[in-house]
Amino acid sequence: MLIKTRKPHHIGENEVTSESVYHARRHFMAGVAGLGMAAALPRSAWAASQYDEVEQGTRPEWFASRLEKTKWKAVTPGENDKLTPFNDATHYNNFFEFGTGKDDPYKHASEMTTEPWTIEIDGEVAKPGTLDVNQLLGEQQLEERIYRLRCVEAWSMVIPWMGVPLSALLKRVEPTSDAKYVRFQTLMRPEEMPGQRSRFGLIHWPYQEGLRMDEAMHPLTLLSVGMYGRVLPNQNGAPVRLVVPWKYGFKSIKSIVRISLVKEQPPTAWPTINANEYGFYSNVNPDVNHPRWSQARERRLPNSLFSTNMIDTQMFNGYGDEVASLYKGMDLRKYF
Repeated sequence: MLIKTRKPHHIGENEVTSESVYHARRHFMAGVAGLGMAAALPRSAWAASQYDEVEQGTRPEWFASRLEKTKWKAVTPGENDKLTPFNDATHYNNFFEFGTGKDDPYKHASEMTTEPWTIEIDGEVAKPGTLDVNQLLGEQQLEERIYRLRCVEAWSMVIPWMGVPLSALLKRVEPTSDAKYVRFQTLMRPEEMPGQRSRFGLIHWPYQEGLRMDEAMHPLTLLSVGMYGRVLPNQNGAPVRLVVPWKYGFKSIKSIVRISLVKEQPPTAWPTINANEYGFYSNVNPDVNHPRWSQARERRLPNSLFSTNMIDTQMFNGYGDEVASLYKGMDLRKYF
């Protein structure tokens, strides 16, 4: 259990947890606090209640063995942030390797084989290599983090991810002084990914993304292997994806097979397609509109015909206190 002082933008557990579980957890913590055990609690009671819904056989061994050691860390801004229902988070996605429709990933991602899975680590590092997912996580405990997800298309969700800080992996492979950026690459397997077989796609496969080194090392940047207390569903980027909560969602690349530390800013998918509409940094910024729509407001899922659930977008998606210093002195209209 990671005990963390709540900042003004942090959401309380009672705002994302069912009321009965929230009060049960508080009662339990009150009972153990006098014994000095609170800091040793392995994971949130909310997550524990979700794990019970998953059959043991659906969890890879490397994931199941880490569940009891998962740490809780809530870092979600805003009083409007209610947890997005699991069904919405797993049925409304962009994963163009499986098609352009929001339900295409859910319909087709089951075709993707995720075991075995290896990730190549190379470039400007002292310890390159090829790791499976368990080796990628190393000795790190999983952390459960509730983050906002803001899509460049002006819709958003609030999702509880499970994973480890990317910085932990990067430190292990020992970047050289020439490592200025980190490049990520998604799986290329057209026989399992119908979007990669399409003649009408705009993306130059395989999908690639990148971060500046200080962004990659930031403690909010997460390598995620689970969500809602479960192993990542294929449509959400199984078995390992990036989560960078202050950037538009397409920066959080899915189904990673290669991580390269490089000297120069790497070409990435969407700026390569249209540099006038998509920038390398892609920080959430309500003051910089997409050429075809405003970014000042967002549609928070779930919504309905009776409630569009529109809310104001926050600078850096509400994480400015943590990340604004990374861009001190930069013209964020030019470097969008």
